[in-house]
Amino acid sequence: MNRVLIIGAGGVGRVVAFKCAQHRDVFNEIVFASRTKTKCDAIVKDIYARGLPTPIQTAAVDADKVPELAALIKDVKPNLVIHVALPYQDLSIMDACLETGVHYLDTANYEHPDTARFCYAPQWAYHERFEKAGLLALLGSGFDPGMTNVYTAYAKKHHFERMDTVDIIDCNAGDHGYPFATNFNPEINIREVSAKGRYYENGQWHETEPLSVKKVFDFPDGIGPKEMYLLYHEEMESLTKHFPEVKRMRFWMTFGQSYLTHLKVLENVGMTRIDPVMYEGREIVPLQFLKTLLPDPASLGARTKGKTCIGCRVNGINKQSQAATYYVYNTCVHEECYTETGAQAISYTTGVPAALGAKMILSGQWSGRGVFNMEQFDPDPFMSEIGGWGLPWVETFPKNAEF
Repeated sequence: MNRVLIIGAGGVGRVVAFKCAQHRDVFNEIVFASRTKTKCDAIVKDIYARGLPTPIQTAAVDADKVPELAALIKDVKPNLVIHVALPYQDLSIMDACLETGVHYLDTANYEHPDTARFCYAPQWAYHERFEKAGLLALLGSGFDPGMTNVYTAYAKKHHFERMDTVDIIDCNAGDHGYPFATNFNPEINIREVSAKGRYYENGQWHETEPLSVKKVFDFPDGIGPKEMYLLYHEEMESLTKHFPEVKRMRFWMTFGQSYLTHLKVLENVGMTRIDPVMYEGREIVPLQFLKTLLPDPASLGARTKGKTCIGCRVNGINKQSQAATYYVYNTCVHEECYTETGAQAISYTTGVPAALGAKMILSGQWSGRGVFNMEQFDPDPFMSEIGGWGLPWVETFPKNAEF
């Protein structure tokens, strides 16, 4: 019997719960927990209403508190904890898994609440402890990071003797109708976008001012040309470590003009600050206050129309010793994601790889002792199944190597 504990009942948690419930042959029992148990109850009610009979229990837990987490894990006795709450809570949940002897999976690297910094080092430092405990911790099993890591590993295994450049390209061409809203947790989203950009070239990291580097890319499947901006994203840290041959790696993301205009105004008036300020005799964090005013990302599914397109474009020397360009990507439709799970495509594209990553661990297709990133495992079983789980992929070989 495989029993999983899902922690986090936002948009991604909803998708993970749905996907696990759809695959009862893998996930025989599910326990669904968050700080607010009623959120879990509402999602489970929706799952049952759609005819998915997998047994699901719900529970309340504060993921910041290791003793509370450990008590729940000991009571539930899961084979795996799927962490889809906040990245601030990665380390506390990893500590609880070590204390209770349970495998761990998340979708994003640890972030300190007081420091906007994307870095795997705090979690990589757990490697020996997980190794000694005979446990597996799988980091970043979302889309980016996650699916993009698998795409890169697949490109290397099947198409390239040497990868010279990797560009990760993320486009959300959807429209939710609000002047300004974020498609995932506002704190994480705004911290990510307002941070300085970074890219890797010739063994060194180079910084750019936030959103100062952009270019136009013609996205497939009817999306068309979109402006995209150079950001730093955590999967580049692990990919450059595990594929040291790569000479240049960059990450690009599209933004609408309304989003960028509102973000600039909010930055200018100090609303994106993450340090406390005094207000009427008490400390508040401006970004946390702003979060309470913005639409809940989990509520955007019914409003969002359009597509996402996320993938990797690789240049290098192919298996025939010739220069080659390779582009692998997924296109996802917001409306179809909502029809299936009640969530928009941003949550869907993160939640589906998390559920399949859990299946890889529970089935033994991916195994090991320690802390791992997605690209360290064989990409083939994951790539062979991800389409059937809802994220089909397309590979092309563009003639134009320039990017």
